[in-house]
Amino acid sequence: MPDIVCISPVDGSEVARKSTSSAKEIANAVAAARKAQAAWRDVPIAERAKLCSAAVDAMLAMRSEIGPEISRQMGRPIKYAAGELGGFEERARYMIGIAGQALADVIPDPKPGFKRYVRREPLGVVLTVAPWNYPYLTAVNSIIPALMAGNAVILKHAAQTILAGDRFQMAFDKAGLPKGLFRTLTLSHDDTTKLIASGSVDQVCFTGSVEAGRAIERAAAGTFTGVGLELGGKDPAYVRADVKLDHAIENIVDGVYFNSGQCCCGIERVYVHADVYDKFVDGFVALTKKYVLDNPLDEKTTLGPMAQKRAAATVREHIDESLHKGAKALIDTKQFAKDAPGSTYVAPQVLVNVDHGMKVMMEETFGPVTGIMKVKDDDEAIRLMNDSPYGLTASLWTTDRDAAERIGRRIETGTVYMNRCDYLDPGLAWTGVKDTGRGATLSRIGYEMLTRPMSFHLRDV
Repeated sequence: MPDIVCISPVDGSEVARKSTSSAKEIANAVAAARKAQAAWRDVPIAERAKLCSAAVDAMLAMRSEIGPEISRQMGRPIKYAAGELGGFEERARYMIGIAGQALADVIPDPKPGFKRYVRREPLGVVLTVAPWNYPYLTAVNSIIPALMAGNAVILKHAAQTILAGDRFQMAFDKAGLPKGLFRTLTLSHDDTTKLIASGSVDQVCFTGSVEAGRAIERAAAGTFTGVGLELGGKDPAYVRADVKLDHAIENIVDGVYFNSGQCCCGIERVYVHADVYDKFVDGFVALTKKYVLDNPLDEKTTLGPMAQKRAAATVREHIDESLHKGAKALIDTKQFAKDAPGSTYVAPQVLVNVDHGMKVMMEETFGPVTGIMKVKDDDEAIRLMNDSPYGLTASLWTTDRDAAERIGRRIETGTVYMNRCDYLDPGLAWTGVKDTGRGATLSRIGYEMLTRPMSFHLRDV
């Protein structure tokens, strides 16, 4: 069987090599999951919570190993790498905590002579296909609630962060989860689509590219397997004239460059009211120049390499295309010595004189660059924010909450932020529109995606 190999973006070295699971191993894992789930569905929620909480504890106990591992696998600076586990814990604990309420029977108004209610039944076997950019945060969105809802879970992790799959397996094994209920498999893209097309799983939870999402939908066609997709994004920020400027600059800069811009809900385009445009751009550039692009294992580094050379090439291609069409770059990349053509190290960049005829404003760039456009009013900003094939999040920077709600209702997006960005609140549904995908994770609504309603209509005679 072919190997899955993780090549470090830090220095091109091999971090991990794993043989892909054989057809027999895959079939056995699915059979074991079915068997374990048949018993797990009857385990009380309190007992499920105890085991899942123990798995969270076990994962957190590996923090000192996970941080450097993330840095070597995908390039995030070591000073931030293990911080991902904070969000992992927040989401996991929240979803465990609300399970009893979210999975409770739905009871309609009383009707004499009848007992009526709707149960939330588990789907069966859930396949989580996780991405590399946040290998713990994204995976936990479906894994913990799927288990809490009474399902079995099979995890296929990305090649770039293949060791994260092993960490999940270790955590659940340490917690004493029933054998077969959770299983990490090493799968190629072909293995994954074949598993989905076989109809042997009941729900697929996928985070990744639009094209990969389409491949998953094609594989699931005709099987009636449920599919939840979080795909591409081109998330906008709108800075109003009434903004608290210093706060907006600091947070939007972080929203653009954190994780080298490789964030599902990172800011990729910025629209700024004409009244504050010049001051915003000046502050944005000044803060951008303070980043340190270097080896992510160095504590001084604040901007690491991109995860793969092809991703870095896309960023450079988007920047070059915009410059050719008349954009202006405000950062001299020569001040970032590590930046080099063909490498994974990409200097942060700020572009002005941009428009929607440029890829950097329309296509998912997924890197450390943003375009900034001047707008005259809310209507123009809304039109431009909606002029996109994607819709995951949009952030509004203003001191007027009423205006934020009014504008937010007109934006085609899954989440509207005011004065923050690049964060998932587990109490809210994480969802998108247009090419960003379908379905939802987190919150009570996330549980609805991982269960099916079963109605009981009982009549006394």
